[in-house]
Amino acid sequence: MSNLTIVTEFFLKSFSNSWKLQLLHATLFLMIYLMALIGNVLIFTLVSLDRNLHTPMYFFLKNLSFLDLCYISVTVPKSIVNSLSHSCSISFLGCALQVFLVVLFAAAEISLLTVMSYDRYVAICQPLHYETIMIKKSCVRMTAASWFSGGIIGAMYSATTLSLPFCGSKEIHQFFCDVPSLLKISCSEKHIAVYVSFAFGACLGIFCCTSIIMSYGHIFSTVLKIPTTKARSKAFSTCLPHLIVFMVFIITGTMDYLKPPFNSDSNLDLWLSMLYALLPPTLNPVIYSLRNRDMKISMKKFITCQYSSEGLMKMSFT
Repeated sequence: MSNLTIVTEFFLKSFSNSWKLQLLHATLFLMIYLMALIGNVLIFTLVSLDRNLHTPMYFFLKNLSFLDLCYISVTVPKSIVNSLSHSCSISFLGCALQVFLVVLFAAAEISLLTVMSYDRYVAICQPLHYETIMIKKSCVRMTAASWFSGGIIGAMYSATTLSLPFCGSKEIHQFFCDVPSLLKISCSEKHIAVYVSFAFGACLGIFCCTSIIMSYGHIFSTVLKIPTTKARSKAFSTCLPHLIVFMVFIITGTMDYLKPPFNSDSNLDLWLSMLYALLPPTLNPVIYSLRNRDMKISMKKFITCQYSSEGLMKMSFT
């Protein structure tokens, strides 16, 4: 107990000791962040302004874009600043906030993707009942439930993890604060409270994965009955990328969190975290929206308005 001290800060792992490689890392992360920022802000703006996109599907897409923007903004800007400033420190409060927000946005995104798969299931498999099932009140409630579930799990994870005693090394082998890395530097070998939080998160993940697989199973079954090859290929080209990104998100996140906390540090941890922290927010705008015909039409309208206030007002009422 004599080695126990009050922790006021942690040190995040740098990608390299070389200034040139640090600069390369900052440049790559900045490019990825700008891609995610532009894509998600564009989608959020288009759906907000164009009344033709005020439907349940685009309502969920708008919320997904906002989630992705928040999710990537929690970790990447801090990592870029650390690389450029040669400082890898993060305060205890900042670390706790990162843990809370990362888990919140990740869990909320998984829940929202589940809601979106259900929306597509109803639209394709029960088109006659779509307007009666996916009413505005139901859409708002499902979205609120996604945010609420993420908030609960985020609060549980951050509270149970940051309440553990820390001693010795304060270096986190990660470019942001995450639960597995914090457990490795904790003095305590008893992580029962953290495992309870993980159990809640695992239950949510299993439920979401099962629901998405069932929804897309019914969707593919219905699509295969479509007589025209062109319509079938279009449906598959839309659904398969959704599933691929979702599976990468789930698999990499699960691998990172399921590893025993006392395993030795490796570069695999960094690569796994980069996949589930950077890939979905960057690719979701392309896969879910920018390949969409209605979004392309709305984008053309937005461009032709030449960003004038009169044009934007006209666009919002068309």
